Amino acid sequence: MDSSLLIYVIGFTAQLLFSSRMIMQWLLSEKQKKVLTPILFWELSLLGSFLLFIYGYARDDFAIMLGQSITYFIYIRNLQLQGQWHKLHYLVRFLVLIFPVLVIVYSFFNNEYDLQKLFQNEAISLRLMILGIVAQIIFTLRFLYQWLYSEKQKKSTLPLGFWWLSLAGSSSILIYAIFRKDPVLLIGHLFGCLMYIRNIIIHHNEIRE
Repeated sequence: MDSSLLIYVIGFTAQLLFSSRMIMQWLLSEKQKKVLTPILFWELSLLGSFLLFIYGYARDDFAIMLGQSITYFIYIRNLQLQGQWHKLHYLVRFLVLIFPVLVIVYSFFNNEYDLQKLFQNEAISLRLMILGIVAQIIFTLRFLYQWLYSEKQKKSTLPLGFWWLSLAGSSSILIYAIFRKDPVLLIGHLFGCLMYIRNIIIHHNEIRE
């Protein structure tokens, strides 16, 4: 298989996992008439983040790697809050935890990346890189907000603010994807926006009831 094709397969698989978690979460929420946070949502999130990090690494896309490096560990924390993380074998937990760090350290020590290269990718202008990073930061803030909210509630949950930040971040990444000509990000976030809007509607209906 051509290497570029393999990279896109990894990227689309990651987006498929992200889309699957949203569809599953949406269907359960529609059935219960309230926004739910099933365990499988976080398991699919972690696996999708793992693959999308590899995709970003393969495309020399620092914006993608930055976003996934942060949310990756928030997914793990939510699995801990739901009591599922410690059910995994300790070796699996260890490998999952150190994976992003190993990739970054390996890249720097093997001269695959340096700070200049990260911000001077020939395929991404500096302005576009800044747009991508800002978009990823906004998108990542949703999980920082969700994590802090869940810690306060002592349970894993998806509050209304999470969905508004998701919509804002995803819309920004859509703009980045159009300029970057990235079909993986474009398709994934176009679908995501629809799911975020629907969850906002469910939240408001739940409040009115």
